[in-house]
Amino acid sequence: MIAAGSRDRGQVLPFYVAMMACLLFAALAFVVVGMAGATRSDAQGAADAAALAAAQDVRDNALTGWNLLNLTPEEWEEIIRGRRFDTEGACGAARDFADTNGATAECDFDVPEFTVSVTTNGTVGDSVIPGTENVHARATATAVIEPRCSLKPATTPPPPEGGGVVDIQCRDGSVIIVNPSDPGSLNNLARKLFVVRLTD
Repeated sequence: MIAAGSRDRGQVLPFYVAMMACLLFAALAFVVVGMAGATRSDAQGAADAAALAAAQDVRDNALTGWNLLNLTPEEWEEIIRGRRFDTEGACGAARDFADTNGATAECDFDVPEFTVSVTTNGTVGDSVIPGTENVHARATATAVIEPRCSLKPATTPPPPEGGGVVDIQCRDGSVIIVNPSDPGSLNNLARKLFVVRLTD
């Protein structure tokens, strides 16, 4: 005759094994979620860096290629307001930064906004959930170039052909005086005229 206690233990054992299997699967699934989150975070970081790189490349070269001696006040105002940006090298800069962060990038520019979508080279990896070894993380970021200055109203009429000293008034109250014949570093000047930031 089989004791009642032995019969109960025999019934509980399969339940216990099934419960432990479920808990183990849940724990492994939780790890997969963490891995996916980390991969997604990597993708977002790569997207942010790539979008900023694109916008900064355009910002830093905002004055490159212009003959400052020949610019009229109207042309100066157009440049300072961000209406004359050259985006030729921007996507290359974004792709370089994405590659540095282990991702590939696609660009979509609507100046002054620079949107970059990235896909990580790495995947979530092998896991208890089928297919994760083929899942790449994707993320998008947008950076914007914001003008922070404008031409200071002239107290004397500027020469119509350009070439005079240029006074620029910035939002923080500072004044930038540019001598077109000796402007110094155009990259540094551009960084004073424009700010680059990620959009919300």
